[in-house]
Formats: sequence, C-alpha cells, structure tokens
Amino acid sequence: MDLGLTGKIAIITGGSDGLGKAAATRMATEGAKVALAARDQTRLDSAIADIMRTSGSDQVIGISTDVMDESQVVSMVDTVVGTWGGIDILVNNAGTSATGKFEEVAIDTWKYDIQLKVYGAIYCSRAALPHLKESSGGRIINLTTWGGKATPGGTMPTSLSRAAGISLTKAMSKDYAADDILVNTVCVGVIKSGQTDRIFETLREANPSLTRDDFHARIASTVPLGRIGESEEVGDVIAFLASERASYVTGTAINIDGGQSPVV
Repeated sequence: MDLGLTGKIAIITGGSDGLGKAAATRMATEGAKVALAARDQTRLDSAIADIMRTSGSDQVIGISTDVMDESQVVSMVDTVVGTWGGIDILVNNAGTSATGKFEEVAIDTWKYDIQLKVYGAIYCSRAALPHLKESSGGRIINLTTWGGKATPGGTMPTSLSRAAGISLTKAMSKDYAADDILVNTVCVGVIKSGQTDRIFETLREANPSLTRDDFHARIASTVPLGRIGESEEVGDVIAFLASERASYVTGTAINIDGGQSPVV
C-alpha cells in the first residue's frame, strides 16, 4: 500500500532508537524526509546510518536536541524548515519509563518526567504548529501508554504524564481540525525498545543470572497475545497515522499492546 508519504517532512523526537527509529525507518522507506531529534549526536548518527541502509533513502538528518529546553526545540524546528522548507508531520516520542508507588517517587523524578514527556510535547507542538498549518495536511502523533487510560498501581509518574499526553491529543485535535491538522496518540504496551533494554540491564545488575529470554518471557506472561511487541509494529501504525490513508482519523488513542489494556 502506498501511504502517500513521498516528499512529506517529518520530525521524530526520541528518534535515535526503539519506537522513534522504527517509525523513522518506515516513513523513510515510504519516501518521507525524516529529521530525528535526540540528545546524543553519536547515537543519532548511528541511527541515521541504519535507517539509510534499510530504507534506501538519503533524506534523513539528525539534530541533537533536548526537548526539555524550549530554545533547543525552536532551533531544531528552524533547522528542519531551513533544510527542507516546512514540516508536515510531528511525532512526539521522546520519553522514558519511570514507575513507582506515589509516596516512593521523588519530587525530582516527578519534575523530570513531566518536563520530558508533557512539556517536551508542548514545546515541540508549539514550535511546529505554524508550519503544520501551512502543510496540505499536518499530522501530530503523540506516543503514550495504555496506562494513561486505565492506570494500574505503582505506575507513577509515567501513568500521570501519559494521561496528560492523551488529554493533550484530544484537545488539540479539536483545536486544529479546522486547520486540517490531525492529532492522534498511540498507547503502547510492552515493546522491544531502548527502554526495555535499559530495564533489563537494571534488573540484571541485581540478578546477574537473568537472561534476556527469561526477561522477555516474564513480561510476555502478562500479555494476552503471549509475546512482547516489536518496535516495527508500532512504527508501522505511526506511519499509517501520519499518512494520507488516515485522513479521517483524529482525536483517537490507539492501543498497541497485544491486548494488555483493560479498556478500549
């Protein structure tokens, strides 16, 4: 299926690995021009090389950006517009996993999580909006989790910041429908990504005998489909929502979780 992404210009935050990299690979394969934003330029350069090799595209750039710093976000957006002349797609993917019981979460952890996931999405959306309005069909896709819809215990601050992301998605979809900007969120479950790799390494420090297969099997036991999702499965849905094929889809939250969420 031709997704109609040829020549479209996309920004993907948190694009150096995992879900962001998978979405970038799919979009580049479909003919989009893709700008990756992440803090580590070395990791960005490695991701760009992988994406170019896989997709066959040479229209991929990486811009070292801390999305918690609004001035860096504005500079990143200006660089993309200066390079390619506009923006059609914004994927707010930058984030990390932080979970605990309410009283166990340090105030600095709360501040960091909200600044990264909520304010990061706000800064990027504000900077991109003037250019998305000039697009022939702008797209914003926010990455959240199903825990933002149906919050289990012991999942703060991530569940709170992701609930804010879902709310942001719905409100913005109403505000900018008249500008032909579609705003959606994908609510992910357990997916093989940089985040799950880091969780595994942390657990292995406490239990050196833990293998990656055992770790995956433990997580998969909580998923109705019986396995962990692949980053590419999320990347494909993001690319669809960014495409012309999703032209009547806005304000929705799509679970990509193997059936794990207790709500639709």
